[in-house]
Amino acid sequence: MSKKIVIAIGGNSLITDPKHVSVPAQYEAAYLTAQNMAPLLTSQHKLAIVHGNGPQVGFILRRAELAREHLHMVPLDSCVADTQGALGYNIQTAVRNVLGGLHQTRNVTTVVTEVLVDADDPSFHSPSKPIGGFMEEAEAREHEHADGWTVIEDSGRGWRRVVPSPRPREILEMEVIRQLVESGTVTIAAGGGGIPVVRDERNHYAGVEAVIDKDLAASLLARRLDADVFLISTAVPKVSLYYGTPDQQDLEEISVAEARRYIAEGHFGRGSMLPKIEAMIEFVEATGREGVITDPAHLAAAAAGGAGTRIVP
Repeated sequence: MSKKIVIAIGGNSLITDPKHVSVPAQYEAAYLTAQNMAPLLTSQHKLAIVHGNGPQVGFILRRAELAREHLHMVPLDSCVADTQGALGYNIQTAVRNVLGGLHQTRNVTTVVTEVLVDADDPSFHSPSKPIGGFMEEAEAREHEHADGWTVIEDSGRGWRRVVPSPRPREILEMEVIRQLVESGTVTIAAGGGGIPVVRDERNHYAGVEAVIDKDLAASLLARRLDADVFLISTAVPKVSLYYGTPDQQDLEEISVAEARRYIAEGHFGRGSMLPKIEAMIEFVEATGREGVITDPAHLAAAAAGGAGTRIVP
């Protein structure tokens, strides 16, 4: 039976080794992810893929910092647009090559996607979205004082820059994406959460200095597409309580009510699992369907209900 599936793939799907982050290395990571999705790609399922871009935006900003004596800085909305093109190119090429190796063909394309946000979203006053790589505290504090960055300690993994992350309200290319997905085209859309734009009283659009959470944008896309399944790929095969401790407890299935309770108890890090759980809650509540969080190797099994952590009504 054909299903409509939205898959959100995170940074681990595009950078598998933080010591090897060249463009060819990122393509190899995308190819490995496409191989993991092969059972879905070769099925009759209708697929939309949303990718993360946090490290890649960090690379663009770092290049701009190093070249600022000679070239202009790059605003965040342009960074997202750049990564949508470059990462979409990597992913769609990887998908085509995996299909070709299996002697199959399928249309695949990337849509440069703008996502409407509210100009008065509270996040513009309280930046919270981590971008770029991890730093030692001393380096982070230097950027804080010299460059005006807002920095935080991120879930025990190091220090990172944080920027405004307004909630996604509307996907401007939604009807184009819908037509592509319904036609059977593997559609890469809302990359990096989408290019954040605001609308003024004249109904004109303009980009803003922010990034949108990829998982929340993918949840919005899944709801607007009326997806049958929403998958989020991350670094671990299952969501856990007390992660990384001797008391770690992997979760097979949780209800929305249980997910909210675990959030209140502080089990999920803001820069890691929390936005994924929040994205799943929004999808499950809106559709009454299930969502699954797992790692890239278990995506196909998760779509069939045999892996990952299932979030249910």
